[in-house]
Amino acid sequence: MAYADQQMSGNRIAAFIIVAILHIVLGYALVTGLAYDVVKKAVQRVTTVDIKEEVKKEELPPPPKKLDLPPPPAVAPPPKMTISAPQQTITTVTQAPPPAPPPPVIVPPPPSAPPPPRMTPKSAVPRGNPGSWANSNDYPSRALREEREGVTRFRVTVGADGRITGCTITGSSGHGDLDEATCSLVSRRGRFTPATDGEGQPTTGSWGSAVRWQIPKD
Repeated sequence: MAYADQQMSGNRIAAFIIVAILHIVLGYALVTGLAYDVVKKAVQRVTTVDIKEEVKKEELPPPPKKLDLPPPPAVAPPPKMTISAPQQTITTVTQAPPPAPPPPVIVPPPPSAPPPPRMTPKSAVPRGNPGSWANSNDYPSRALREEREGVTRFRVTVGADGRITGCTITGSSGHGDLDEATCSLVSRRGRFTPATDGEGQPTTGSWGSAVRWQIPKD
């Protein structure tokens, strides 16, 4: 019996301990659950609070101060002017007006004449007898055999030194060899006093003459 009583008392103690532990667990659960609900409700209250931001109103600048200006000077209106247009008279012309005179013709003055020379210009003059420049001994042999005759007219150009610088046939004899012999003989043998200008200085001049080609008679 004693062993059974001891066993029963031991079971009771264990039961009490288990019940105590259950109470502690339930109490802890109740406490933590209540605390969670309280915290949850507090958070909801905090999050549901409307936060209104204060909007700062922009301050407008003060209106400008009005300056006390003197009144503008009084301007009198311009006087009224009455302009009367002159009356135009229209004249009808039945006849056409005469034509305008021609413009004057300006005639330039005649050119002034050059001053007269201080000295009279002179032509070239032959020295000696020009008849000796060609003679019967100068007759071309062929023309002599053929008995051809004629008169050859010529003009020579004389330089400032008195020498002949050119010869031109101005009238042919009709035979080329007689004309050619004329210029050749005169250019080789002719000598001149040169021409002079208005200042008396030697200058280029000219001189003309003729040679008669005639077969001499024995």
